Amino acid sequence: MAAPADANANVEQKVLQYESFINDVLRGDLQRVLDQRDGVYEKISQYLQLKNTIQRVQESGSQQLKTDVDLGCNFYVQAEVDNSSMIFVAVGYGFFVEMTHDEALRFIDKKTKQLTVFTEQLTKDSAKIKANIRMVLEGLRELQGLTELPDSRRREVL
Repeated sequence: MAAPADANANVEQKVLQYESFINDVLRGDLQRVLDQRDGVYEKISQYLQLKNTIQRVQESGSQQLKTDVDLGCNFYVQAEVDNSSMIFVAVGYGFFVEMTHDEALRFIDKKTKQLTVFTEQLTKDSAKIKANIRMVLEGLRELQGLTELPDSRRREVL
């Protein structure tokens, strides 16, 4: 009689370990990857916004530029730039490089391509983590002797 109770206790212990692994490790990893991907998308957005601004300045044909500058905490002041032929572009790691408009546009194209490749890799990583979560959940289902859920009740793992 003691053997079935021990087996059930062992199964319950394994189930708790797998659930803990899913919640503590896999879901945390998934959230970190998705947050990192969102940060990269934000950088891409900023570079594309800069590209649009440079193109508008080039189309205007004027070297003078009037703009609002954020001093921090959404406190804006008006600024006038006498010569906007050169701009400073953030190239990474806190460094800014002075570039002409054409140099900046070429840099932005290369940088956005690089960041896009990185987001694709992060998307693949998130898919792998989701697959691992699904695999562990299927293992739990088998361990507990549950039947498979019908397709209509399945949902994406997050």
